[in-house]
Amino acid sequence: MMRITVLTVPGCPNAVPAVERVTAALAGRAAEVELVEVRDQAQATALGMNGSPTVLLDGADPFALPGAEPSVSCRLYRDADGTVSGTPSEAALRAAFDGAGLPQTAAPGGCCDTAALDIIGRGGRGRRAPAERGLGAVHQAVLRHFAAVGTAPEPGVLEPLAAEAGRTAREVLEELAREDFLTLDEHGRIRAAYPFSAVATRHRVRIHGGAEVWSICAIDALGIPPMLGRDAVITSTDPVTSEPVIVTATRGVLRWEPSGAVVFVGSRPGSGPAATICCDTLNFFASHESAAIWADEHPDVPGSAVNHTRAEEIAAQSFGPLLEN
Repeated sequence: MMRITVLTVPGCPNAVPAVERVTAALAGRAAEVELVEVRDQAQATALGMNGSPTVLLDGADPFALPGAEPSVSCRLYRDADGTVSGTPSEAALRAAFDGAGLPQTAAPGGCCDTAALDIIGRGGRGRRAPAERGLGAVHQAVLRHFAAVGTAPEPGVLEPLAAEAGRTAREVLEELAREDFLTLDEHGRIRAAYPFSAVATRHRVRIHGGAEVWSICAIDALGIPPMLGRDAVITSTDPVTSEPVIVTATRGVLRWEPSGAVVFVGSRPGSGPAATICCDTLNFFASHESAAIWADEHPDVPGSAVNHTRAEEIAAQSFGPLLEN
């Protein structure tokens, strides 16, 4: 799978737009996308950053000009029509992907399977934050706090962990939000940290030996038991019939009520955080028929219903590793 790296200097205003354009240009193609901050000239030289932002395809800069030298300065891109921008255009990125031999579509395996793993797993990158820059420690602390208390921790609670990495909690949380490991409200407080939500949702999870928590979506709710290694009871409702759907996890075995319940897995076209693009579309339904009714009423949300086994598999793959050391 191709690795796409966006290199930027800290605070670069074009960092997030660059990642968004890369994601939009991919349009479902299978690739790993990462954002890396470059802090000095030596690092820029080592990584091959020719100004901020630089987009690398498997380590190569398809937009490099002849004689370009590594630099931590701002970078401008000129489009085919002469337009100058701080990021490559989507058209230029698509052409670069084609030139690098990136397949037009994601790897085979069924549109439901691939789409589901890309939606929840962030294009194959997974939902576990990297260890560097305090991201992993703070991310895990947030998840453990949700599981124990049922609410998000205040930023001040996270300051000691962030300080170990030479950063403030706000800096770490903002980076986690940019990378879509969590979302923040307008005051910088944690609104959600997949799979948990700090605000009420359709999905409630009672954790054995822990708290009652809200979950962002059905897949997230199913991911809490394998992530914590605990029993839990998930309670939700069918968006069409309002019929309750209850999933009881006991020693790793899940019992669904009603037995014909399914999970609809879909995503709105476009780019953005999962909380905006797909989370409100990933719901429990009491039956395939109910899910089909909802799908017919929402033609703007491509996707389909998956059975118990597939829904549990997606959830375990997405959230099971998050608290591993």
